[in-house]
Amino acid sequence: MSPKIAFQGELGAYGHEACASARPDHSPLPCATFEDAIDAVRSGAAELGMIAVENSTYGRVADVHSLLPESGLHIVDETFVRVHINLLGKKAAQLTDIKIATGHPVILPQCAGFLRAHGIVGRTSSDNARAAREVAEGDDLHVAALASELAAEIYGLQVLARHIEDHDRNTTRFLIMARDPDHSRRGDHGMVTSFVFRVRNIPAALYKAMGGFATNGVNMTKLESYMVGGAFTATQFYAEIEGHPDDANVRLALEELGYFTDHLLIMGVFPAAARRHEPAADQPAVR
Repeated sequence: MSPKIAFQGELGAYGHEACASARPDHSPLPCATFEDAIDAVRSGAAELGMIAVENSTYGRVADVHSLLPESGLHIVDETFVRVHINLLGKKAAQLTDIKIATGHPVILPQCAGFLRAHGIVGRTSSDNARAAREVAEGDDLHVAALASELAAEIYGLQVLARHIEDHDRNTTRFLIMARDPDHSRRGDHGMVTSFVFRVRNIPAALYKAMGGFATNGVNMTKLESYMVGGAFTATQFYAEIEGHPDDANVRLALEELGYFTDHLLIMGVFPAAARRHEPAADQPAVR
């Protein structure tokens, strides 16, 4: 029996595409929520979890960065999926029939231009693949789903309009999570170290904490803040840097960071994906 990889959504979701692309030797395990996907890995029902964290059009996937530090799991890899959005309808439907398109709240803004141009109203669904399944199970020719071509194949729908996303580089980044860390690898395209931290309550603590990365020549590729515990004053930061904790400059930078933080947790050390270095349409790298 092949190992399993859990993802949020139903079969045909973009998370399913990510699993098939990055871990073709694993069987996909659909989960209703990101929490369920994480729990599947923690419980041993799955060996890995595929978690969407950000989209180049929409931005950060809500709540994910607050879930990961509490998961007890470790980031062991990343993968990027070029998100092609398709309008999927019943076999007898035509594009001019469609009045409503259903999709996840994240996907609706990614094709807002197309929907507006065709007078189609967007309606939210908990999952794009679920939207496709519900269109297939229903009998309304005026309702379509916003989903992948994989979903069209699985649920027997036709593609009424292909690749309708507003931006031609629309990409979602996924993190692959496991129960155990793996710091032994070295990637062909470099390494990434991700961590979360909270700075001490002293003046200019964040400025001082960041100084160690600059003085040691460590490139920080991501720094995001979010509130924890419902308190406006309790801010946690999620960061990613280029390099491995065993690298001398990274080790020194993390040591300096420790002086100005009261919480520091390494979330993962993993090879950088080749897609990370590909130029986007309007920026130097896919994010």
